[in-house]
Amino acid sequence: MRIGLVGKPNVGKSTYFSAATLAKVDIANYPFCTIEANVGVAFLAAPQACPCKDLRERLESDGRLEPVSQDDPRQGSICEPRTGTCVAYTRLVPAFLVDVAGLVPGASEGRGRGNAFLSDLANCDALIQVVDAAGLTDIEGNPIAAVDDVEASLKEETAFLTAELDSWIHSILDDGWSRGSRRVQAEGEKGLTTFLHERFTGLGANLSHVLQALDGFRNQWGDIDNPWMWPEERVHSLAFYLRQQLFPIHIAANKADSAKGTPWDAIQANGMIQPTMADMELALRRADSSGMISYSPGSDTFEIVDESKLNPAQINALSSMKEKLAQSGGTGVAELLSRVLFDALDHVVVYPVADETAWKDGEGRILPDAFVVPNGIEAKALAYKVHSDLGDGFIKAVDGRTRRVVGSEHECGDNDVIKIHAKS
Repeated sequence: MRIGLVGKPNVGKSTYFSAATLAKVDIANYPFCTIEANVGVAFLAAPQACPCKDLRERLESDGRLEPVSQDDPRQGSICEPRTGTCVAYTRLVPAFLVDVAGLVPGASEGRGRGNAFLSDLANCDALIQVVDAAGLTDIEGNPIAAVDDVEASLKEETAFLTAELDSWIHSILDDGWSRGSRRVQAEGEKGLTTFLHERFTGLGANLSHVLQALDGFRNQWGDIDNPWMWPEERVHSLAFYLRQQLFPIHIAANKADSAKGTPWDAIQANGMIQPTMADMELALRRADSSGMISYSPGSDTFEIVDESKLNPAQINALSSMKEKLAQSGGTGVAELLSRVLFDALDHVVVYPVADETAWKDGEGRILPDAFVVPNGIEAKALAYKVHSDLGDGFIKAVDGRTRRVVGSEHECGDNDVIKIHAKS
């Protein structure tokens, strides 16, 4: 699962990336600071309380575990994550982020990094376009004092990305259009579906993407007949509907703390819109890492660990950030990533175990693994994600909560605990 961060240069993409992943990347106030795509891991809070909460309650009721003590640093959590953490039953799970070089108008024709930029997006499951909500950069990403019309600037900034992606999709489509048209002549509409599926497999297209794109196309143009005679307008339109399916675009309205009266409803996208403050999130994450404060990504507040160790400037800066956090309900960085991953992409967290009773792995660790997977993933497909040998030798699975034996086609849901039985 990969989420791409895109947009024009100098809008805060690399800052957003660093704030979410704590990866060290070049951040500067000029265009094309990022040349090659950066890849990192962001840890996000699972939508539901970690199953270790249910396990603790069961063990406490059986008299096998003492109640949570007030000085417990993990506030009751008893799981043993291999990756991420779990405190107060909030399990952090990984999501891959891709910070792509800034896009400028004309990229599909070779400007900036050209199609190299676009190919960086090929394996992304969703895109977050970081936009300058404060209107402090022009369309090329150059710093400016301010724009006269923020609404017009935002519309221009969001529109050019979709235009470049549409042009890119159209170029791929057009390159093989004569061959695809001949296939339709021979096989009918099924031939068009097959052609599109094969043509865009490299961009992550599945049959569902193609069929939904064709449905949208039909709603506008009616029946699909004689594609070999289509005017360019229709081919461009098909590229538009394919792009909508292949690259859902969500908006991070960045620099929201510097925006004055920004008309958020002016920002148009076929996805979610979230005001963000990446600069503040990065500052808070770094302060937390240094032990200066205690801060959880996505929270609307933080606590200073030891005020006596801070100078007046640091105290004033932290006080200002705490006030802005309270007013906005958080920086929006982690919130948007979570909404994209769990809501828009409909992913869930599943916990595979070796012991369906104690919820441990083969080495006795409690709930060490948390897999982020598509909602409704079948048990055998989950087995393959855990290890190919488990998938190849799959026999059955057991629901750790109900102890019910389930088959290979059993659909796993959010927060499930699953034991997989396989031939050795």
